[in-house]
Amino acid sequence: MQHFLLTWLGTAVALLITAKIVPGFFIKNFLVALVAALVIGLVNAFIRPILRILTFPITLLTFGLFTLVINALTLWLASALTPGYGFEIQGFLPAFFGSIVLAIVSMIINYLLRVVE
Repeated sequence: MQHFLLTWLGTAVALLITAKIVPGFFIKNFLVALVAALVIGLVNAFIRPILRILTFPITLLTFGLFTLVINALTLWLASALTPGYGFEIQGFLPAFFGSIVLAIVSMIINYLLRVVE
């Protein structure tokens, strides 16, 4: 349970950092980042596997690079599922660059959290 909470908090912080770096990627405050992290987790748990199965041939042809597009689409979908909460991604390109930045920042934060544990 502690690992889940730390990952959730780490993702929320990563979302806030990503919002500062990527134009068109907006998070209102930390509470909104917590809700957004929860919605992103749910989208990644339920919808992303279906997308990965459906797009497997394209992913295979592009040597896995299409996974970046899937990540952007799931992030964009998560922002569309939270209208009015203060989590907004204005278009595909901010979602694309946001997913890349979010992955890098989350990786660094999760590494630091593992070192602290």
